[in-house]
Amino acid sequence: MTKTFASQGDLEEKQTSFTEIGEGLWAFTAEGDPNSGVIIGDDSVMVIEAQATPLLAQKVIDEIRKVTDKPISHLVLTHYHAVRVLGASAYGAREIIMSEKARAMVAERGKEDWESEFQRFPRLFRGHESIPGLTWPTTTFSERMTVWLGSRRVDIMHLGRAHTAGDAVVWVPDSGVMFTGDIVEYHSACYCGDGHFKDWPQTLEAIASFEPEAIAPGRGDALMGREKVDEAVALTRDFLESTYAPVEKVVARGGTLREAFEAVRAVCDPKFSDYAIYEHCLPFNVARAYDEAQGIDTPRIWTAQRDLEMWNALQGKE
Repeated sequence: MTKTFASQGDLEEKQTSFTEIGEGLWAFTAEGDPNSGVIIGDDSVMVIEAQATPLLAQKVIDEIRKVTDKPISHLVLTHYHAVRVLGASAYGAREIIMSEKARAMVAERGKEDWESEFQRFPRLFRGHESIPGLTWPTTTFSERMTVWLGSRRVDIMHLGRAHTAGDAVVWVPDSGVMFTGDIVEYHSACYCGDGHFKDWPQTLEAIASFEPEAIAPGRGDALMGREKVDEAVALTRDFLESTYAPVEKVVARGGTLREAFEAVRAVCDPKFSDYAIYEHCLPFNVARAYDEAQGIDTPRIWTAQRDLEMWNALQGKE
């Protein structure tokens, strides 16, 4: 049982890495903090995921400038969560790309999500005073779109509901590399508070069908080689199933949310308790699984107040 709400007590700075995962393709990772991706084209650069503030985005830009002086022309945001999008203004990209569904979720719940995430994980919002406001895309797509960075083709696709209803992945076919956002994690807990447990495994299967040679996941180390990619997809699937199946059983017998929480702990603690942000995610994941098992298809909007009420109900205070 944690002593502080969500990740308010996580104050330790993480060591960042900038790993080349294909020719001109890079993964910015940070020991379980949110990752970003970089695609270098003939004349310009595409960045995937903005980070939470312009100040933190500058860390990504500094790494980019060590390997290229080409301008950043495109920014892809795989979903609407504040920790992924609010640093967008730092890049000066002429195009900011989201799925149509992700844009709709910014409009529906972007402000509430910003306030909620800031309360949950203040370290990730260092320099928050520099955020100019909600991030809106300049370009949206329904199922897929292609961007040409000179001769380099980049496919941006919505393969199905998973971490959110509007998740996008970015596929670079010339290198067999995929940037998955938070659909795939590696030795980091999946945050499922806005997720779709029943759809997520099918979306993982869609990713695996591309047979990627490397993946930049949403959190965790860059994944090089088919064996590592397959491992990460399998671990993500196991995390989801290990969370949802106990909740589904509790709901079927008319059990309470608190009983569902304890049932998930019994299954997941032995396997995942050492994963990054595990304790942070667990109550939100159980709350969403409990709703979905009762037939609530659209995740309820998290607010700063709802976060605290749910957390205290499930974990109490020490």
